[in-house]
Amino acid sequence: MIYRRLIAWCLLALMLIPAFVHAADVQATLDRNSVALGETVTLNLRIQGDASNLAMPDLGVLGSDFDMLGTSQNSSVSVINGAATSELTLGVVLRPRHTGTLQIPSLDIAGSRTAPLQLEVTAADASDNVAAHRDVFMESQVEPNQGYVGQQLSYVVRLFFATTISDGSLEAPQLNGIQFNKIGDDTNYSVERGGRQYHVLERRYALIPQHAGRVEIPALNFQGVAIDPADPDSFFGARKPVSARAPAVTIDIKPTPVDWGGTAWLPARQMSLTLDGLPDAQTPVRVGQPLNLTMNLQATGLPAEALPTLSMPPLDGATAYPDKPTTTSRNDGPWIVGQRQQAFAIVPNRIGTLTIPATTLKWWNVLADRMEVAQIPAHSFSVLPASSGSDVHTANPTTAAMPASALAPVTLANAPTTPWRWIAIGSITLWLLSVMAWLIWRRYQRERPASVAIPNAPNASARERQQAFLVAARGSNTSEQVRSLLAWARIERPAIQHLGDLTALLGDEQQRAAIASLQRQHYASASMSGSDAPLAEVFKRGFIWRVADKGDEGSDLPPLYPFKLH
Repeated sequence: MIYRRLIAWCLLALMLIPAFVHAADVQATLDRNSVALGETVTLNLRIQGDASNLAMPDLGVLGSDFDMLGTSQNSSVSVINGAATSELTLGVVLRPRHTGTLQIPSLDIAGSRTAPLQLEVTAADASDNVAAHRDVFMESQVEPNQGYVGQQLSYVVRLFFATTISDGSLEAPQLNGIQFNKIGDDTNYSVERGGRQYHVLERRYALIPQHAGRVEIPALNFQGVAIDPADPDSFFGARKPVSARAPAVTIDIKPTPVDWGGTAWLPARQMSLTLDGLPDAQTPVRVGQPLNLTMNLQATGLPAEALPTLSMPPLDGATAYPDKPTTTSRNDGPWIVGQRQQAFAIVPNRIGTLTIPATTLKWWNVLADRMEVAQIPAHSFSVLPASSGSDVHTANPTTAAMPASALAPVTLANAPTTPWRWIAIGSITLWLLSVMAWLIWRRYQRERPASVAIPNAPNASARERQQAFLVAARGSNTSEQVRSLLAWARIERPAIQHLGDLTALLGDEQQRAAIASLQRQHYASASMSGSDAPLAEVFKRGFIWRVADKGDEGSDLPPLYPFKLH
């Protein structure tokens, strides 16, 4: 039984190895493509593959156009059909310094380079002064404000609040004849309106109309409780109910063009149709040997369930065997990207020329407002006779004239011998050695004297969090220093979200300078200058908080307590 288990584990390990030997695939995206001056945007760096030895990319090139306010990190590992895939996402919060088209150049991450990005930064709207006196207000928008039946539109709801909010509840849109699907996670950023700082919670929906006509999306309501921690008459801060209302939005939906015909109506922003797996000129195609081809249909602005079934055109001289289709939907910013895959095994049944006819699919380009055609061009191959030893009997009459020895199946005695037995023995031996090494290491770990653990429990005290930070501050891991510093600060000031918030609340210039130095090291890979004081020395006596002037209303970012929107 143990022998079988060891063999099973060895085979599983051999199956998982190829998934980790590929180079990392990196991608850079922005959570928004256009912002107003004073707003923030998040640069997401996604690394698929081995990111165990990843170094923080050099972000110093962004310093001339952006202020870097904070960072986040998220990692995940998934195993599908024996293939392991790991993904690491680094998020960097940026605030533009000026208007215009700002460039985010290609970044070198994990041995690969990202594609350059552009961000449009516009001047702040003067009409924003109207809402500057309100603590909480909402906005709603549909992009674009007109479209076709079945076309995906983007519906955006933004909640602005300049006070601490608790127990918030935001309605979800509902309307007969309209399909609403939430897109991605809520986006959080800061913005200045009328000279006042607001936190913004942005929620996006994919809006797909089912009927033509003029449609009004009703107003959405927000209900919550505002807390004033500075109220001297309340130990926990004054609490008062607050509400806001997102304005109703009207859109015009056009019907399918009258001359479209009986084919599937596919209104999309972009569409591609490809056929993968076609053999090159050096790969022979023989009778009886299958060609494994995969047809891919991808559309931006349509979910996978709206895409038509894929099929292979009739073939002369071959038989097509379809596999089970696969469909997926993902998000690309505010848009749904639907994909349908259909695999085929094409088995030629005679020598000569095999032609796979062209495949066409008509769709409607909603950006250009016209009909277009996605097409796979025709492909032709020369099919050779079956190779010696094939079990396939061709329909070509010349086959009967071939000698019987040419058609005889290859026996096991004539086949090359592969030392699978020795490979299995070697694999098992390596596995046993690994198990023994692991047991020895476990025994060594038990016998080692226990080290002082850095508390990670949610209920750790401020003193424990401070000690954890001081341990990290004496090391060289800037990621751990940032994480432990924020964890300690949030025990005393739960409103803090990133290092920028912490700096704004500190009253000691030396502590603010130390955080600025830490940010340069962590986000821009800069080295500590000789004039910088040691990080642990600066904070060993605790935070020195700034004493706020009660008369200076609106001069600082308001404290923010996290709350869950239902």
